[in-house]
Amino acid sequence: MKGLYLVTDRGLCGDSSLEDVILQSIKGGARYVQIREKDQSTRDFIEEALRIKEILKPYSVPLIINDRVDVALAVKADGVHVGQDDMPYKMARSLMGPGAIIGLSVETWEDVEETETLDCDYIGVSPVFETPTKTNTKGAWGLDGLARIRAFSHHRLVAIGGLNASNAADVVKSGADCVAVVSAVCAASDPETASRELAGIIADARGRTGRV
Repeated sequence: MKGLYLVTDRGLCGDSSLEDVILQSIKGGARYVQIREKDQSTRDFIEEALRIKEILKPYSVPLIINDRVDVALAVKADGVHVGQDDMPYKMARSLMGPGAIIGLSVETWEDVEETETLDCDYIGVSPVFETPTKTNTKGAWGLDGLARIRAFSHHRLVAIGGLNASNAADVVKSGADCVAVVSAVCAASDPETASRELAGIIADARGRTGRV
C-alpha cells in the first residue's frame, strides 16, 4: 500500500455529492477509498457502499469500509478498517477471509506492540495531529511517534489525522506509506485538484526517501 488514501465524510462535502467527491478524488490520484459513516442506517450505508463500489470498479480502487464488518460483507467490499473498540481483528479476519484488506488503528504503544503478532495489511497511525474529524482518541502521535512506529513495526503504515498538503511530505519522510485525508479533499472546492496535489507530494516524498 502506498499513496493517497481518502476517508470520506459526507458532512464536509458541501453542495457536492459524496459520490462526486470520490470520483474527483480518484481522478486526481487517490489509491484507496474508505467509507466512514457513523450515523447512517445499515440499509442506507449498504446502498451508498454499493453505489460507490460501482464508481471505483473501473479504476481498480479498493473499497474499504470503516468499522462495519457486516456492511463490508454485504457489499463484498475489498476490505475493512477497524479501531481498537470495534470488532476484534482476529474475528474480522475470520469473517472477511485471507484475501481481504484489513487495517487496524493504533492509539497507544501497547496497540503497536500487539499488532506485531497480527497479519493485518496495515496499521492506521491515528491521529498524527489533532483534528476535529477524529475524536475520542488518546492523544496525537506527532512525527516523532510516527517515526518510532516505523522503526519498530513490520507493517505498512497509514497515517491519518490533521494531514494536508502542508505536512504530507513530512509524514511520508517520517515513515508513512499512505497518507489518509478527510477534510483536505472532502472540504476542498476542487477535490480533483486537491487530490492531484497531495498524490504528487506523496510520490515525490517517497522518491526522496527511496520508498518508491
